[in-house]
This record gives sequence, C-alpha cells and structure tokens, in this order.
Amino acid sequence: MPASMALPSLIMLSCIALLQFPAMTESQQTGITRHYQFDIQMKNVTRLCETKSIVTVNGQFPGPKIEAREGDRLVIRVVNHVPYNLSLHWHGVRQLFSAWADGPAYITQCPIQSGHSYVYNFTIVGQRGTLWWHAHISWLRATVYGPLVILPKTGVPYPFAKPYKEVPLIFGQWFKADTETVISQALQIGAGPNVSDAHTINGLPGPLYNCSAKDTFKLKVKPGKTYLLRIINAALNDELFFSIANHSLTVVDVDAVYVKPFTTETLLITPGQTTNVLLTAHPEYPSANFFMKARPYSTGRPGTYDNTTVAGILEYENPYSFPPSSFNKNLPLFEPMLPSMNETSFATNYTDKLKSLANAQYPANVPQTIDRHFFFTVGLGAKPCPKNKTCQGPNGTMFSASVNNVSFVLPKTALLQSHYTGKSNGVYTSDFPIMPLIQFNYTGIPPNNTFVTTGTKVSVIPFNTSVELVLQGTSIFGVESHPFHLHGFNFFVVGRGFGNYNPDKDPSGFNLVDPVERNTVGVPAGGWVAIRFLADNPGVWFMHCHLEAHTSWGLKMAWLVLDGSLPNQKLPPPPSDLPKC
Repeated sequence: MPASMALPSLIMLSCIALLQFPAMTESQQTGITRHYQFDIQMKNVTRLCETKSIVTVNGQFPGPKIEAREGDRLVIRVVNHVPYNLSLHWHGVRQLFSAWADGPAYITQCPIQSGHSYVYNFTIVGQRGTLWWHAHISWLRATVYGPLVILPKTGVPYPFAKPYKEVPLIFGQWFKADTETVISQALQIGAGPNVSDAHTINGLPGPLYNCSAKDTFKLKVKPGKTYLLRIINAALNDELFFSIANHSLTVVDVDAVYVKPFTTETLLITPGQTTNVLLTAHPEYPSANFFMKARPYSTGRPGTYDNTTVAGILEYENPYSFPPSSFNKNLPLFEPMLPSMNETSFATNYTDKLKSLANAQYPANVPQTIDRHFFFTVGLGAKPCPKNKTCQGPNGTMFSASVNNVSFVLPKTALLQSHYTGKSNGVYTSDFPIMPLIQFNYTGIPPNNTFVTTGTKVSVIPFNTSVELVLQGTSIFGVESHPFHLHGFNFFVVGRGFGNYNPDKDPSGFNLVDPVERNTVGVPAGGWVAIRFLADNPGVWFMHCHLEAHTSWGLKMAWLVLDGSLPNQKLPPPPSDLPKC
C-alpha cells in the first residue's frame, strides 16, 4: 500500500475501533476506567411476523454487553432520544458509596427526560461474575436490557478450569403489543396485565413459535470443549426452567458469587437472577443437534403467565467436514425433558443445592449476631374500585400487592435526593412497619378483608446494622413464588421453608456456615425465606418483587441506611448532572 494511503486507512481503522469498543483510561482505583456511550433510541424490530417500534440502547436488542474487571470504574453516559422518561439500573452492582448511580426511577434519581442525559459513574468493588443492566421505570425493561460481565482481576483465575469460550444467554419476553400500553390499561381497570406472546433467548423466540424458525438462537460448539454460559433471566414476569437435551450443566456462580459446583440437567432462574454454568461438549462429533429449552415455573392461576416454550439449538462443529465450521441442519434433533410448570418439588431441591464456596479466598461473611430483626409479609391484595368505575380485579375490586400490607406508592421526586437535602416532608415517611400490623394465618385461609393500605414509607436503619429479614409469602388470591431483589447489597439466604415461619423453631435450622449469597431470591410459593445482610452502604435502597406485574401493583419498599460517623462512611454529594423531576 502506498504511504499516502496507509495513514488515512490507519486513521479510519482507529475511528472504527473507538466506535465499537469502550474507551479506557487509567484509574486511581486498582483497575482502569471504562467509558461507554448509551444512546436510548427507538427501533423497528420484527418478531412473530409483526413489526413494532421498541426502545433500545444504541439500536441493539438485546442491548450491548458491558465488560469490566473487578476494581474497574465504569462511566456510562446515557442520552435519552425517545419520548419516554427513563433510567437505567445496574442490577446486582453493590454501588458502594455510589447510590446516585443505582438507577431506579424516583428512588435514587429522577428519570432522564427526553432530550437529556446522565452519566452513571461507579466502581466494581469485590465482585466478579455475571450481572446485567436494564431500564428501571414502568415496563421499559421489556426491551432495554443487556449483560454486565465482570471478569476477575488480571492474573486471578476462576475457581474452576478456564473455559474454551464464554457465551451470554439472556431470557426475555416478547409482546406484540406495546408494553407501556399493556400495563397502563391493566392499572386503569385493576385487572391482571395481558401475558407476553413469546419467550426469547438473546432476543429470539425460536422455531416453536409461528414464523420464527429464522429467529432462532444457535449455540455452536466444538467436540470436547467446555463453555461458560452466562445465563440471565431478563423476563418481565416469568421464572424459568432451562435445559439442554442430552447435556449436563455444572453450576459455578449465581448473581456474581461463586458457589460450590454441582451438576444438574435443569436449572431454575427467576427474573433478576443470573447463573453461570459450565457446558462440556461431547468428546466426539455426535451426528445430532440438540434443543435447548426454557419454559415457566409458576404456581399461579392459568392465564396469569405465558405458558409457552422458547427453544434454541445446540449445534456441533463437524471436524470431518470441509470447511470444519460447516453444520448439518438435517441431523436428528433431540429434546430435553423439563419439569412440569408447577413442579415446586424440583424448584425446592434445586435451590437447596446452592451453597457458597466459603473458603479462604472466597469466604462467606454471614452476620453471626443480629442487631435488627424484621418480618415482612409479601403477596397480593386488593384496592376498592373508585366510584362510578367498573373494575376487573377480584370481586369487582382492583388488584394490588403489598409488603406488610403497605402497597408502595412511588413519589414524584427521588427519595435519595429528598433524604440528602433534608426535604423529606411530604415525600416519604420513615414508619415502615417491622412486622405486619394485623397478623393472620398467612398461608392458610385468607382474611375476609384483603384491602391494602397505601403509602410511601421507608425503613430507616443505622450504618453497619446487621439485619435479619424474613419474607413471608401469603395465600391471598393464591400462593406463588415472589423473586425479591435488594438494591445496594448482597445477602445470605440462611433459611427457607413452607407454611408460616415459626420464630421459635425455624432459626435452629438456619445455615450460618455456607449459605448462598445473592441479590435476588425467590420467596417459596406458600412459604418463607430468611436472609441476612450488613447495612454497610449509606443511601436509599429499593427492595421489590422482580415480577414486573407485582411491582406495578405495589410489591416494593425502600430501606434508608444512614451515614456512619466516619468521613469514609458517608454518602458523597450528588453529581452535578443528576436529573431533575
């Protein structure tokens, strides 16, 4: 190439590289600073033979992968070009002393208005594994989501053999209708929202849905190689079973925390959770293809969840063909056996296998003594139908949901800003009950009065408080699992059971040695779960069911963790570009 052409070509290649990869700069932290640009844009996408306009990041569905190492700082500039107000949440990131970057709308920030921008600036501290990011306002996360991969620090190996390749698998739900219209109409009439039309793997519904064979995710593997599948459940409302025909999966990590490895044919993953599994391909070319399938686990009433099945295909590279990368689509196609949709026994047995590594390098720092005990009931309820209106909830009421019978109402300004400026009057109250004000047989015959109270209440706890929280499911309008996500913290799942929690007997069975550590936990259908965490992170932290229908009905609350006494135990001031309401 002539010298006169080489320089422009080099400049062009450099520009392309800058557009495709995040900018990186040195950081005063142990890692580097990685810069990302997220442009929120509308894009026409066709699925199930129908085209609709959806909200995306950078025109991608699912959204772009964020990759960092433990100790890195992430600086993500979000520019809102769509007609919806929007915020983004970095699901599972501890956000130590960076609560302003957590993202839930009206909790830690006002949403980014159309035509405006906000820079999320935070450091990954003490975490490595698979997390994810998503919109955190209304139902926009139906299409606004993507993986957040945290690699170990340079030179630090995985606590398992290094895989040949790493592949993200993100489950989602696809609605033919506009999801903002779906939830808006449901809230107006007090009914359950319409269910989705398909489940997806990496945005693709697969061959079991009408006219979707061309929209099938295919995982292509080499014989004898081991792959790390980074599995994320980004579905709006459905817990999912997942299995690959004739292949075992070794679970090594959940919610970006290593676990004691165990092998399973099927895994269960709730909305909000992540699971890393090792998949080892057969040593010889099998002359077959294999379905990978996901379908819901639900104990709810039929019609309240999407009971369809999504399928992708595992294909083997044939080392005897030319070229070797070619695939034979005419081979036999094997199917996995998934549990029945209401198989709680499988869900229980699978969950019981999850244990922390709890070794010297990755200890399980379970709080052994507890400063504050909390008991929260979580479940559905009702609100009276407004006068001169017809409602389609139970017995002509409106569906609702609550924690300790308080159905949370989002404020009109952000809780964190109100707390930080000392202007909480009229925004929230700090009297969230530590236990139900009215006690009843939580998993037995429901009380006659199923109406909830409403309010914007927070639970205030001092810095470094050790907390034990029991989440008790209720049977009002049926029993079902509730996947609860706590912002700003990981917690240890020390106990779980069915029926009503017994404070005199059940704590004796708590696992305080190697309980699983996570950020999202399923409250068993008709049962309870006990978690422990240390409140070492000042700020206002959302806790909510990750079934979006239930969150919309009020199944959520917030913790306010006060500043500590030392300078390094206080929440820093807000950034100058913090969005305004």
